[in-house]
Amino acid sequence: MAILPQGNLFSWKEIDAASDLERLSLVLSVIPDESFMRFLEDLRGKGRNDYPVRAMWNALLAGVVFQHPSAASLIRELRRNRELADLCGFDPIKGLTGVPSEDAFGRFLTKVVAHRDQVLAMFEVVVRSLAEAIPDLGTRLAMDSKALPSLGRAVKDPRKRHRPDGRRDLDADWGVKTYKGVREDGSAWKKVVTWFGYKLHLVADSRYEIPLAFHLTRASRADVVEGRRLVRSFHDRQPQVATRAKELSADRGYDSGDFNAELHDDFQIIPVIDTRRMWKDGEATRPLFPDRVDTIVYDERGQVSCVCPRSGDVRHMTFCGFEKDRKTLKYRCPAATLGLHCKGRLECEKGRRIGSYGRVVRVPLDTDRRIFTPMARHTYTWLDAYKHRTAVERVFSRVDGVFGFEHHTIRGFAKMEARITLALLVNVCMALARVRLGQVERLRSLVAPLPRAA
Repeated sequence: MAILPQGNLFSWKEIDAASDLERLSLVLSVIPDESFMRFLEDLRGKGRNDYPVRAMWNALLAGVVFQHPSAASLIRELRRNRELADLCGFDPIKGLTGVPSEDAFGRFLTKVVAHRDQVLAMFEVVVRSLAEAIPDLGTRLAMDSKALPSLGRAVKDPRKRHRPDGRRDLDADWGVKTYKGVREDGSAWKKVVTWFGYKLHLVADSRYEIPLAFHLTRASRADVVEGRRLVRSFHDRQPQVATRAKELSADRGYDSGDFNAELHDDFQIIPVIDTRRMWKDGEATRPLFPDRVDTIVYDERGQVSCVCPRSGDVRHMTFCGFEKDRKTLKYRCPAATLGLHCKGRLECEKGRRIGSYGRVVRVPLDTDRRIFTPMARHTYTWLDAYKHRTAVERVFSRVDGVFGFEHHTIRGFAKMEARITLALLVNVCMALARVRLGQVERLRSLVAPLPRAA
């Protein structure tokens, strides 16, 4: 055999490996799993205890932390990495026999899937602990949905729709998302994405990019329907965190007058949601007061304008803010506000008691709850708030890249739901551990090792 040169006393590889294991130690140090462990131990009773429940649970968390795509991959790592097996709690004296087989680990995973509600309860406890440590957590929310394809195949033959065979997924269905836009040359483009599987609906804090609430559905479920359900569930299950929310940003898939009204009226949350283009082609504006002859119009973005009765010029009215007590948006005459010359100003103000302040128009939110929101869409404030929506997309990126959902081996709703719950539980546990270590600026770091000083 080739003789290798003598190594250094201190190896950088050992330091990196130790730092990598500390990521698992972070999760194990804060996860509130004691009651769940006692429940599983009572469930086992006086049966065989070749592989302790706590060690199996720690190994399951290690598989999430270290991005193992399957149970077989995790078990191979436990057999060759004695430090990891020791950290999980397996008996080092037994050697390879102390590490569970794939069948034993599969049976344990089945128990965890069957009691996923207790794993979700742990997630909610950690979120509340994070809210206590971070006073402004949850003030700005972002919502979106993500496609989670199933590894199983779709059932094409209706006679086999209720015959599980390990390859087909009988719970999933088809989802479709359509993207539209306009190129620089003015031509329209359209992209249709389809997948067979499920859909993850998520609410995250847009500043710290921490998931706060979620649920899984079939892929065909509508975003706005499940979004309303998720917000209500968030307020019912975690009122201490949900009542902090001031804004919620989402894309046009959640555009709905009923949803906007529910957010603002029931939960005091300002909706920052983009609008779909639903007006007929060629319909640029509509009269604000259709029951009388007037010069005030508005467009589908909620921009209120006045039409000069003499020249026909269209000018945007000056936005003066939201009047909370009246639930109205206040606008002023642009000529009076900006000092512009308007040929039809006298005719526009005829018959009204108007001084130098100019004509004032108040737009009730009930005029069209889909278009008019407390934060007007045509303002810079709305544009800045809408930028926070991308935070939830970065959370989804970590779900794919860090937690292995880009390439997984999951079939069935129950397994997918339990697996995504474990992933997001590890996410918030790691964030809580970094907060307690005084590393608030590293909340988003899920794969970087800890500094050696920590």
